[in-house]
Amino acid sequence: MYLVLIRKNYTIMRKVLFCLMAMMGVLTLSAQSIYDFTVKDDAGKDLSLAEYKDKVLLIVNTATRCGFTPQYKELEALYEKYAKDGFEILDFPCNQFGEQAPGTIQEIHQFCTVNFNISFPQFDKIEVNGTNEHPLYTFLKAQKGFGGFDTNDQRGKLMDDMLRKRDPDFDKKSDIKWNFTKFLVSRDGRVLKRYEPTDKMSDVEADIQREANPVLSNMMARRYPDEQPEAKPRDVSKVKYIK
Repeated sequence: MYLVLIRKNYTIMRKVLFCLMAMMGVLTLSAQSIYDFTVKDDAGKDLSLAEYKDKVLLIVNTATRCGFTPQYKELEALYEKYAKDGFEILDFPCNQFGEQAPGTIQEIHQFCTVNFNISFPQFDKIEVNGTNEHPLYTFLKAQKGFGGFDTNDQRGKLMDDMLRKRDPDFDKKSDIKWNFTKFLVSRDGRVLKRYEPTDKMSDVEADIQREANPVLSNMMARRYPDEQPEAKPRDVSKVKYIK
């Protein structure tokens, strides 16, 4: 009988300890700021993201042989337009999706410079999912999970179909789904929004403008109220969401 009680108590203690560890993990993660993370630049040197305090950030995992690679051109256009307002793009090449980011970071940088004339900073290659994922992406995914592909959009439907064949429950997980997923971060370090690679860059720009130049954004909203995204509700009848 004493052995039974000991075993029961041991089981209860294990459960309590597990719950406490889980709670500590959640509290630690929630207490973190994006400025707590260190990344490696394209020369392999450590760089604290605290260097980007008071900047509006768009953090992107990229690839050079992807169907979405032409987004580099749109990203550079955004950078050139809003950099003067304190906007930065942080580019993290990642080879986890179809092995579409081969080569060294130097080779990737040369490709992007020659083909898209990019001027925003690129960082060393990282993993964004799995046991070797960079802690920055663990944090980003915890802040903003997967919100679904817009299946009214052809590319969104293709992505949804492709990933659902691999995993019927893919939309219930917060992991990064593909190259060119983006996170928008405010000047005070809050992760504001996550964009899937199929989201319209015009929607991304509208949000960047609101954060980088709120005065201009308010002026545009007053001058052209019918052209603002908020003026019309989005048709979400076919959007896949986490339940």
